[in-house]
Amino acid sequence: MDTLATMNILVQKFGGTSLSTQEERLHAAKKIMQATSQGYAVVVVVSAMGREGDPYATDTLISLTGKISPEMPKREMDMLMSCGELISAGVMVATLQSLGVQAVLLTGAQAGIVTNESFGDARILRVEPKTILAHLRDNHVVVVPGFQGATESGEQTTLGRGGSDTSAAALGVALEAEAIEIFTDVEGVMTADPRIVEDAKILPVVSYNDISNLAHQGAKVIHPRAVEIAMQRNVPLRVRSTFSDGPGTLVTNSMPDKVAGADAVGDRIITGIACTPNVTQIQLDIDGCENKPEVCKKIFRGMALADISVDFISVQPERVSYTVRHEWGAKAIGILQNMGFAPKSKLKCAKISLVGGGIADLPGVMATVLEALEECGVETLQSADSHTTVWVLVEKEHMIAAIQAMHRKFQLGT
Repeated sequence: MDTLATMNILVQKFGGTSLSTQEERLHAAKKIMQATSQGYAVVVVVSAMGREGDPYATDTLISLTGKISPEMPKREMDMLMSCGELISAGVMVATLQSLGVQAVLLTGAQAGIVTNESFGDARILRVEPKTILAHLRDNHVVVVPGFQGATESGEQTTLGRGGSDTSAAALGVALEAEAIEIFTDVEGVMTADPRIVEDAKILPVVSYNDISNLAHQGAKVIHPRAVEIAMQRNVPLRVRSTFSDGPGTLVTNSMPDKVAGADAVGDRIITGIACTPNVTQIQLDIDGCENKPEVCKKIFRGMALADISVDFISVQPERVSYTVRHEWGAKAIGILQNMGFAPKSKLKCAKISLVGGGIADLPGVMATVLEALEECGVETLQSADSHTTVWVLVEKEHMIAAIQAMHRKFQLGT
């Protein structure tokens, strides 16, 4: 695409909390106009306006049919769910035009987002940006509804939770954008949830791997699939607030002032802490079983056949432990009992994840975690680690105290 060489393209994505009111949309429009004044050709990706309960939020649209037809076909549900982003895009175009900005709306299909046929959780096969480029050459701001695409045959699809982030990343890669900016209602990626830890700190720079791990472990600033797409072509991501001029957090492979390939986290051991509340721990005693590998396969095959996703798996000679989402707990226990097992369960647990590239090959990290929990009187129900993450399971009532203790212990607020 020789046209790409003549344009400095910027993709900006605005979440629903940045678009709920006209005042908030004007803040978003200001960010767009700042970018165009700096010479960027801008593609804007928008989420549905607001959150559940707001008129055009995705969850609100889903609730319109829930009581009428709980088993609504996924194809038709995709057509309904995609309306929220389309409305949001239309309102954003109107907002920009009222400010004298030439803007055009393209649906996901018109923007060239081609997906497979997995309605409700489609995967992007490719992006054909020819139409977007034509409008950018005509000095239009292109506004695209996030979360949506179309199959080869033109069927409407949605991309699953976090799909607007995915849309922005895919467009950024296809257009060879200089950067992808994710605008939200927080100042950037932080060392922990600031509602839990008062001295949580904004991370100025973080690696693709660390932010992807944090997102997978419960941090909700950006969807991990979007990070993985941007990482494939090394397109920088920046997580910023719609409502301030702060630089936010740059997500990249290298520090701006270091040589290419230098590690973005420097000497930092732990980048941040994320958590997944509301999980149920299940334990099964297999000490007396003769064929333990076959028993384990039977356990996890039973979960898979029931479409129950398992996490935090620990297989030991005497015991199998794992977690499931709280709402799946009773179903999982019932299945195991029907299979002849006598499972033990602990409800209302929380999985806490410490993520950082500095964990690799550094002795003593797990010992420090357990020491922090012991000092604040929190019992560790289960633990595990990898070269980038340490996980601990605690009772949900102790989650806040545990996160605060570990944040202090690793001095993440300094």
